Amino acid sequence: MTDFILFPEGLALIALCGLFGLIIGSFLNVVIHRVPLMMERTWRRECREFLEPGVEHPSGEPEYNLWRPGSQCPHCQAPIRFWQNVPLLSYLWLRGRCAACGTAISWRYPLVEMLTGVLFATVAWHFGASWQALAASGLTAGLIGLAFIDLDHLVLPDNITLPILWLGLLLNAQGLFCTLETALYGAVAGYLLLWTVHRGFLLLTGREGMGFGDFKLLAMLGAWLGWPMLPVIILFSSISGAVIGSIALAVGGKDRDTPIPFGPFLAAGGWIALLWGNALNDVYWRWASVGG
Repeated sequence: MTDFILFPEGLALIALCGLFGLIIGSFLNVVIHRVPLMMERTWRRECREFLEPGVEHPSGEPEYNLWRPGSQCPHCQAPIRFWQNVPLLSYLWLRGRCAACGTAISWRYPLVEMLTGVLFATVAWHFGASWQALAASGLTAGLIGLAFIDLDHLVLPDNITLPILWLGLLLNAQGLFCTLETALYGAVAGYLLLWTVHRGFLLLTGREGMGFGDFKLLAMLGAWLGWPMLPVIILFSSISGAVIGSIALAVGGKDRDTPIPFGPFLAAGGWIALLWGNALNDVYWRWASVGG
């Protein structure tokens, strides 16, 4: 597919997908910010219903979801007009500050937009004009949202992970990335691998080593890419997580008990396996055969 970029239509597709990625990145900023808050509201409501069954508790809270209320400044609640919400350009035009109150806008917003645009363009370059490119872009968006939510809140929401897992199985029922059998085994093996590591760590230390969301995320990646990609994902995420986590703890001056989210590293490993997993597996097996 990479020969496709030699033609003008290939370059146009990559540029178009990159621009579309910027727009999706803007929406992902909403998802990253609002989904955890929506989960907290749901948990509070469920706790009230559990502790006082049969008692009506009007929440008194306004409607809050991915669509309502409209975009607004988190500090002064001033509405953000559409021309103030253009990916990257509005941030530069406003010089990184709210037009109403002048409060600094987090650099994370343009970062997520730019990251999504670059990754969407890379997916288009790798897969070309295909259904795989469309599906891979959707998976990429889900991985970005999950990674940043885990960074902020140490949680991987089921209402994102599980639908994407089922979607992966449905797509592979048509053999989009692998066979359905390989995808099914990938989902089961992905969950059980990290669950086994979790149980072993718990038995040895008496502490939780990772959350159940990590199991589901690896199961999701297994459902999309199949069980042969799991070693690539685990190897990359483990090495990068250990190195970057150690550096972060050292620079931050925190102790070893400080929780480090594993989801971003799994997401990065899954995205790399999505594009280059087969090549990496081939390199490994050639190296192993020579070494043997």
